[in-house]
Amino acid sequence: MLNPYRPYPVRIRKITTETSDKSLKTFEFEFEVPEDEAAFSFTCGQFAMLSIPGIGEIPIGIASSPTEKPIVKFTVFKTGKVTSHLHNMADGDPMGIRGPFGNGFPIQKMENKNILIIGGGFAFTTLRSTIEMMLQPENRDRFKDIDVVYGARHPGMLLYRDELEAWEKRDDIRMHITVDGTDDPDWAYHTGFVPAVTEKCAPRSEGSTLALVCGPPVMIKFTRPVLKDLGYSEDEIIMSLENRMKCGIGMCGRCNIGRELVCKDGPVFTLGELQKTPGEF
Repeated sequence: MLNPYRPYPVRIRKITTETSDKSLKTFEFEFEVPEDEAAFSFTCGQFAMLSIPGIGEIPIGIASSPTEKPIVKFTVFKTGKVTSHLHNMADGDPMGIRGPFGNGFPIQKMENKNILIIGGGFAFTTLRSTIEMMLQPENRDRFKDIDVVYGARHPGMLLYRDELEAWEKRDDIRMHITVDGTDDPDWAYHTGFVPAVTEKCAPRSEGSTLALVCGPPVMIKFTRPVLKDLGYSEDEIIMSLENRMKCGIGMCGRCNIGRELVCKDGPVFTLGELQKTPGEF
């Protein structure tokens, strides 16, 4: 049995600064050992632990799609000791990846359904993975209509700007981009919070649509009643959560919500599943 605490050795292949304040960067890694790359088999929605020897490790959602292997991407928000050290690293620097962990979005359940993606802030990472997977030519026919509602505080905080622009030009996905506020006179998209834009732009469910939601807890809180009014059942609302994850394998118990462990039983849950837990979300 593989040691779940042993990270795979990787090197930084490319670093992209995503936001105007430089607080979010996307790191593209390549595996040192080809067998490790093959062993790191993941699905959209899972996460991994990024490990820097002598510094520490952090849980981060996988931002790349399985279709983009052999590289793997993570978008990291500079918030503490480990993330600050990572932001100061350079192309070619070595580190480790442990995982993948948790469950992912229910891809088989999503097939032959309309898909509504709702994301806010830097939590858009695993949703980016899912969109990229669905839009691949070999996968696109597996899913019906795709709508994306994505919001940030202001235009400079939007992630993946080149990809957002490319997706907008396609005729097989509808993009609804919003910011909380802006003084940019050339801003051509929505202004307002994600729940309000969801209410305005999202399709009704009518039993044919699944909603994938990932964002700050306050966004999730106010998006849930909007989806309910649009006819989404508790099993059609699928959320990706973060909750104090530490070990990644369900041993330390720090990420529990009632009996559920986010790192092991999640991070993806239906609203129906979460309704059976203490009301944290």
